[in-house]
Amino acid sequence: MLDLNSTATPTEQVFEEPMPLHGSTLSPDLNTTVNTTGNMTSDYEHKLQDMRDFYIGLSLAISSSIFIGSSFIFKKLGLLRLAKHQSTRAGQGGYGYLKEWMWWAGMILMIVGEFANFAAYAFAPATLVTPLGALSVLISAVLASRVLKEHLNLLGKVGCLLCILGSTVMVIHSPKEQEVGSMEALKEKLIEPMFIVFGVVVILAACIGIFYFAPRYGNKNPLVYITICSVLGSFTVMGCKGVGVAIKETFRGRNEFTNYLTYLLLLVVVICILIQLNYLNRALDTFNTAVVTPIYYVFFTSAVIAASLILYKEFGNMEVMDIVGNMCGFLTIISGIFLLNAFKDQNISISTVASVRKEAVSSSNGELRNVTTYDNFNGDQESLLTSGQNDEQLLSEYHHQ
Repeated sequence: MLDLNSTATPTEQVFEEPMPLHGSTLSPDLNTTVNTTGNMTSDYEHKLQDMRDFYIGLSLAISSSIFIGSSFIFKKLGLLRLAKHQSTRAGQGGYGYLKEWMWWAGMILMIVGEFANFAAYAFAPATLVTPLGALSVLISAVLASRVLKEHLNLLGKVGCLLCILGSTVMVIHSPKEQEVGSMEALKEKLIEPMFIVFGVVVILAACIGIFYFAPRYGNKNPLVYITICSVLGSFTVMGCKGVGVAIKETFRGRNEFTNYLTYLLLLVVVICILIQLNYLNRALDTFNTAVVTPIYYVFFTSAVIAASLILYKEFGNMEVMDIVGNMCGFLTIISGIFLLNAFKDQNISISTVASVRKEAVSSSNGELRNVTTYDNFNGDQESLLTSGQNDEQLLSEYHHQ
């Protein structure tokens, strides 16, 4: 009913506070609703920020692999140019490659790739960023076959495909959230006994490799130089991730460059990178690129995953299926790299696979004889019966004809 004595205008509405029912209070319910809604909003924003950081880190990791994979080729070209004009090569301790512009072009590409990789560690977990380095192996192998004329056969191409599939599986099952978000949390993890033991083991392994194995066996076995680079690489990645956390905290308003831990981590990164570059150059100059790159990836990634599990415990909040999927993806990548490297000197292609087939035929006396048929490129067939000779000898004789 309209109150004629009311002073409210027709456009104004008068709200009265509802009366609480008998035996109940309204305020606690309202507060509970507001708090619940606020928590839900905060959790949603936090997850949204984590996913945004995850995709930024993923993009940076992929671009890093492209730059680093290309850098191996340019640096190898520079080392080959040096070998034609100078007797003291990098594998013998020489540093003449510093005068080669081609080597510096590869170095610049690697620096750009490492900066992208460095930034990726600030946004995404190390167990995601590091295994994606397999893409650099793929790019390096493809470019080596095109530019350096290094052979990439059918199994090598299958290996490249497995690297891509394994990387995809790891991206799907990798942790999407950072386990360390502040320098205080990082400092607490650095002084944990397990990580201290791990650090001592890494330093001892690197020193033994540098001062004992490298002078004696470095030019004979690629594992010596690669092992030195890999174990120190675990320190490099952990330091990069720590510095990345400091940079993120600084941009968010908390200056971490007044913290001594930031500079300590930066010093570790610089020292480890310089040592890694030295021995990686020696490995590239002494051994084939198709050998160095995949072995370095497997050793380096394994060392980084071990260090990440010990320090950051990135698998701590993951489900069992995601952990299994992550490890299966990594093993798939290793299988691809094995195919890429193990049979690199074999002349295996679709035509040769199609041209060689084995048939078991029964002889007149009931005995089985192996018949191997070889097709030449013109489509003609030549049947050869094996009588005391194995297939490898027959194939060798066929190629010599």
